[in-house]
Amino acid sequence: MSITAELVKTLRDKTNCGFMDCKKALQETGGDLEAAVDYLRQKGIAVATKRAERATSEGAIWAYLNAAGVLLEVNCESDFVAKTEAFQQFGESLAAQIAATGPEDVQALLAQPFQPQPKLTVQEYLNEIIGQVGENIRVRRFARFAQAGPLAAYIHHGGKIGVLLELTGAPATPETLAIAKDLAMQVAATNPLAVSRDEVDAEVVNREKAVYEAQAKESGKPDHIIAKMVTGRLDKFFKEVCLVEQPFVKNPDITVAQLLKEAGAKAGGDLKVKRFVRYQIGA
Repeated sequence: MSITAELVKTLRDKTNCGFMDCKKALQETGGDLEAAVDYLRQKGIAVATKRAERATSEGAIWAYLNAAGVLLEVNCESDFVAKTEAFQQFGESLAAQIAATGPEDVQALLAQPFQPQPKLTVQEYLNEIIGQVGENIRVRRFARFAQAGPLAAYIHHGGKIGVLLELTGAPATPETLAIAKDLAMQVAATNPLAVSRDEVDAEVVNREKAVYEAQAKESGKPDHIIAKMVTGRLDKFFKEVCLVEQPFVKNPDITVAQLLKEAGAKAGGDLKVKRFVRYQIGA
C-alpha cells in the first residue's frame, strides 16, 4: 500500500509524533491507521522504559486555582523539552485534573484516566509524550489544598519556583486574597522553612543550637552568658526562617504577623497563615 503524505499527516494529527516516525509506523502496519497508533504507543512505552533511569533535573511547576488549589511539579531532562507545547499542555491539564479528582499520591494519579483523553491513563499518555520528545519525564510531586480560606498561588522564574498558600480566620475578599498573593510571592523569594516557630523541625533546631553553643563556648564567657548568646542567635534564626516573623517584603517596617493582625482586624477576623508549600526545580 502506498503511504501518502495525507495519511502521514492524519497520523501526526492523532499522535503528535514526528513525520518520519509516523511514516515508519504506517509502513510497518501496512497503512492501517489504528494499528499505526498502537505501534507508536508501544514505541512510546519502549522509550519510556529505556529512559526511566535517566536524570530529570529540569522541568516546570504549574499552579491551578478553582474549587481547590494545586501546585504541581513535572520533571524532564532538558529545559528545551520543558518549554515545548506538549509538555506545557500536559502540566496544565494535569494540574486541573488533580484539583478535580484529589488523588492521594503520584501513583494514584498516574493510574487515573487522563481527562483530556480518558481512553488512556495518565501514565499511558505520559509514555506517548516521552516517545514524542525522546526524554525521560516524571511527575515528581503535587500539593492540593481544598479551598476553605483565602488561597493564592505564585509561579516565578519561568515556572522554576512555585508557591501555594492558604490563609484562615477571615473570608476570601479582594483584600485578603491580595494579602495571600503577596505572601505567596514572599515565600517564593525568601524560602522560609515554616509558618511559625512551633512548626520548625526539632532536628533542625537542635542542629542550629549545637552550632551556636560551640561558637559561643569559644568566646570563653561564663555559662550564663553563653546561654543568652545561644538564645539570641536562635531568635535571629527563627526570624529568618519563620514566615510570620519575617519583615513583610512590601513594608519591612512591619512583620508578616503584624500585617496579618492589622488585616484581620479590618476583615473582622483573626487572619493567619494556615499553610504553604514551595517547590523549586532541582531542589
